[in-house]
Amino acid sequence: MLKLLRSNADLRALFIAQVISFMGDWFTFVAITGIIKDATGSAFLVSLAYVSFTLPSFLASPIAGAVVDRFDRRRLLLVVSAGQAIAALGLLTADGSRVWPLFVFQGTISAMAAFVKPAIDAGVPNLARNPEELRTASVLFGSTWGVMLAVGAAIGGVFSEVFGRNAAFIADAVSFILALALFALIRRPMQESHHSQRPTMRPLADMAEAIRYAKQDRVVLALIASKSSFAIGSATVSQLPVLATSVFGWKDGGTGMLLAARGAGAGLGPLIASRFTKGNVSRVLQVCGWSGLIFSVAYVSAAWSPVIYLAAVLIFVGHIGGGAQWTLSTYGLQLRTPDQLRGRVMAGDYAFATLVMSVIGLGTGVMSQLTHSVQWTITVFAGAGGLAGLAYMAWTRPIIRDASAPSTT
Repeated sequence: MLKLLRSNADLRALFIAQVISFMGDWFTFVAITGIIKDATGSAFLVSLAYVSFTLPSFLASPIAGAVVDRFDRRRLLLVVSAGQAIAALGLLTADGSRVWPLFVFQGTISAMAAFVKPAIDAGVPNLARNPEELRTASVLFGSTWGVMLAVGAAIGGVFSEVFGRNAAFIADAVSFILALALFALIRRPMQESHHSQRPTMRPLADMAEAIRYAKQDRVVLALIASKSSFAIGSATVSQLPVLATSVFGWKDGGTGMLLAARGAGAGLGPLIASRFTKGNVSRVLQVCGWSGLIFSVAYVSAAWSPVIYLAAVLIFVGHIGGGAQWTLSTYGLQLRTPDQLRGRVMAGDYAFATLVMSVIGLGTGVMSQLTHSVQWTITVFAGAGGLAGLAYMAWTRPIIRDASAPSTT
């Protein structure tokens, strides 16, 4: 991986930009949930904060996918990063008596993020110079999200307690500006030239085209479904701030610890799984199926842990599978989809996952608020995620068998 970063300047710039941006995101998440929990004491509103990080991305995805496939992806990243920096500064207008700006401006940042992830995911194959670089880059970029969650959440919790939550919002704005500067260093095109300037943009028709493609290729459909099925259980992460504060009696530092454990597992998972799959799509689908079961058992156990440290270990284990599933399904889509459709397929993949996480995240908030038991809430929804994992494994069994069969041509 270090060899790739040393030898490929464009991927290096893209990678560092993503690292810095993710760091700022998790500083903000800890600060936002802390303000809302202190100001309202509402588990539902804490869940709504989580939804503000996901649902706007779903709503923007039909437009985002079409834009990513039709316009220069590098320039798009520059414009969006500038907009996100401005929105991050808007978070400073919130305080303990007025929390609505947190939802508005974080929702704006998340809506713009719907353009960033598909642009990066669709652009990486064009910056990689050979299949081995693509495989390495996919693992590297996938694990970065988890590593930066671990680092950003852990440091963000301490940072918020020491310097204040407004300082975390300023740090987030700075992270977007730094990412913009790094995106500007990319010199090679992030899309094939004959697809970069298509004339007419029709968001709904464009997304329909991507859906038709997925239906024609069952492997692509299974890869997209893997994130959505896993999201049923993973939305329980919206309750980690409540678990840390209400059950274990910690403050922002406790939230940061649990989120850091989540990130560490998500960062390690792709590194482990990539050694097993080695680009084999049938193995990728197998990992995606088992991930939901591992996550379910780990989260149910974490909810009933006697101490926060054991809960953190279990959350770490659960997200080893989650990180592997998320990264490998993205890698599979990069391999299976043509460049002219890749942005829309990636946007659709992200949209369905964020929609499920948003809806389930709201459900966890409602149940936690009504039952006053975050532990039972996590148990119910993580258990549902385990059942979804079993259903996914049963559905993909013939797809895996066909993908494993030797070619007769």
